[in-house]
Amino acid sequence: MLTTNELLRREWTGFRRPGRLIAMALAALVVVALGLLHAFGNRASCDGPCPAEPTGPDGSLVSDQFYFLHRDLGENGSITVRMTSMTGTITYPPPDHDRIVPGLVPWAKAGIIIKDGVRQGSSYAALMLTGSHGVRMQYDYRHDIAGSGGGVSAGAPRWLRLTRSGETVTGHESTDGERWTKVGTAKLSGLSGTVQVGLFATSPGDLTLRRVGLGGATEQVRFTQAGGVFDNVGLKGAVSGGDWRGQAVGEMNRTDWEKYHKASGAVVEGGTITVTGIGDIGPSGTEGGARPVESVLGGLGAGLLIVLVVAVRFITSAYRREAAGGAPVTRRVLAAKTVVVGAVTFVTGLLAVGVVIPAGTAVLKGNGISVVGVSAFTGVRVAVGTAAVLALAAVLALALGALLRRARPAILVAVLAIAVPYVVTSFPLLADGLSQWLLRVTPAAGFAVRQTLVEHPQVVAHYAPSTGYFPLPWWAGTAVLGTYTVLLLGLALSRLPRGDDRPGQPDPR
Repeated sequence: MLTTNELLRREWTGFRRPGRLIAMALAALVVVALGLLHAFGNRASCDGPCPAEPTGPDGSLVSDQFYFLHRDLGENGSITVRMTSMTGTITYPPPDHDRIVPGLVPWAKAGIIIKDGVRQGSSYAALMLTGSHGVRMQYDYRHDIAGSGGGVSAGAPRWLRLTRSGETVTGHESTDGERWTKVGTAKLSGLSGTVQVGLFATSPGDLTLRRVGLGGATEQVRFTQAGGVFDNVGLKGAVSGGDWRGQAVGEMNRTDWEKYHKASGAVVEGGTITVTGIGDIGPSGTEGGARPVESVLGGLGAGLLIVLVVAVRFITSAYRREAAGGAPVTRRVLAAKTVVVGAVTFVTGLLAVGVVIPAGTAVLKGNGISVVGVSAFTGVRVAVGTAAVLALAAVLALALGALLRRARPAILVAVLAIAVPYVVTSFPLLADGLSQWLLRVTPAAGFAVRQTLVEHPQVVAHYAPSTGYFPLPWWAGTAVLGTYTVLLLGLALSRLPRGDDRPGQPDPR
């Protein structure tokens, strides 16, 4: 009987036949080539150099566009207002630019804000009314705290208050200006001694989904605008000598869509102030034109197909030899083939992903395309995790080959179970619900490991597989694929004899 090391060496020698190594090299090359082709084919549409997208205090890309009526505030102070109205308009996409209807999108915002200057991306804390989510306190773009529900009207006004004490900002709300309820507290590290405080309004573009394919959907953006009406403005701790100033944070009143609306700004009439604005304050995503790092992994599906075929043929060739009078396929042989296939596929995937992600993102940035930043841990997780998922998929295909013992049906089942769900859900072809179901129950769920995009409840987006959002977290998707692999490999092993492994030459074919 061969020792374990001898058996592994024999299977590795058999795998190294030129056809298999060339196929694995081709799989890696396809992943890299298609990823770079995608990167080179994407260019910014700006006339001249594109302005840099704002980054928040943590370095991530953010949306920071609103109209701001503000003045200076010292290290300790507060602002209190009564809000009596919030209205808005929605413009439908082409060809109906002139179709404007009154209304507020769910995350339209108007209220009060304390901000570390007027630079986009600077630290802030805001207390606001929203279109459909009641009172919210939000700060530093990613944090969202719910207050009371409901809207606002002249008959049912809302009182809002933000209080600053050093680097701490606390939000309170009231229905009568006398009994106050705390909404939340924000710690804004490094907040300047003098900040800007005032009234703001903004409204993000809303999405209209247009049906395509077999029930899939693509997005069309609707231009929106929101405004709030305020009175009883009280300010404590204001820096002496400062005046109220109106300013757009981010570009405003410059697009064709905006010409159908009244200009964003602030209007003061007696003791009433109306602030109108467009945009959003919050996390940024692909809606703003930025690309996630996994956008350069478009060749993964083609590379996966090659890997599945190689894995299946590696085991079915052993059954052909056995049928011709060669050494039998035993449990130890299948285990050795599993180690070899898994290890080779992991290394191949790691090399491909390790090349295409840094190279592809560098090309995108050189073409003026912003790339959504990720932490070092997330970057390693995507590279190592994607390689591991490819290895698990290869082992699953190997197990199918061991069970079916014929290459064509095993390849067909592997492709239908793994590659097809992954590829078809990458495009807006199927209905979102069906795509999400496929990526929950099929082995393709494992490819959730490549996702870096984060769903934010306070951001309007098309959260679907076709836009890069998997229904399961990466660890759960990997567990689904791992479960399939372990079960099928265990079944294949249980059907094989223990037997002795006779020394022999690797398959020359």
